Amino acid sequence: MNKDIGKKVKDLRIAKKMTLKDLSEKTNLSTGFLSQLERGLTAVATDSLDNIAKALDVELAYFFSKPKNNRKYVMRSYEKEVFQVEDSGFIIYHLSSDLANKNMLPRLVELLPMNSDEPITPYSHKGEEFIYVIEGILTLFINEERYELYPGDTAHYSSECPHNWANYTNKMVKLLTTNISEYFK
Repeated sequence: MNKDIGKKVKDLRIAKKMTLKDLSEKTNLSTGFLSQLERGLTAVATDSLDNIAKALDVELAYFFSKPKNNRKYVMRSYEKEVFQVEDSGFIIYHLSSDLANKNMLPRLVELLPMNSDEPITPYSHKGEEFIYVIEGILTLFINEERYELYPGDTAHYSSECPHNWANYTNKMVKLLTTNISEYFK
C-alpha cells in the first residue's frame, strides 16, 4: 500500500508541476520524508497524508481508491467511483482512469434538488469549463446572469467569470462537465 500511495503522491505532484520542495513548504513535511514516501520506503500518518491531499487539491480518499487495472485509455462504466460529495448536494464522478499529465478533467455531476431560497455564491478560478446537460433542468449563473439549461443544452465559458450552478427543481440534474485548468497543465 505504501508504494501505491507514494506513486499517487508523486504522479499528482508532477502533474501539478510541483517540486518536492514546493510540496514540503505546503505540508510542513521534509523533502527527505516526501521523497521516501514517493518511493514507497516509508509509511505516512493519516493527518500527514491529509495535509498532502489538501496541498495537491484532492480528497484524502483519492489515495485509497482501487487501481483501475492499469488502463490508460478506457474506463468502463462499472469502474466509475464517487470522487467527491459536497454539502451543497453535488455528487461528482471522475470519468477518466488516468488524470496524470492531462490538460482536462472530465466529470459527471449529479445535483440534488435544493431550496430556491438558498443563496448561490458565484466563484471564479483559472481555466475554462464546458457543460452538457444530460438530465433535468440546470440553473447556471454566469456574470450575474441566470440561464435555465435543459437536456442537450451546453455552456462553454471562461472559469474566470463568476459562475455557479443550482438545481431548483424537485428531480436530480445530471451533467457532463469538462474543465481545463492550470491545475492540470
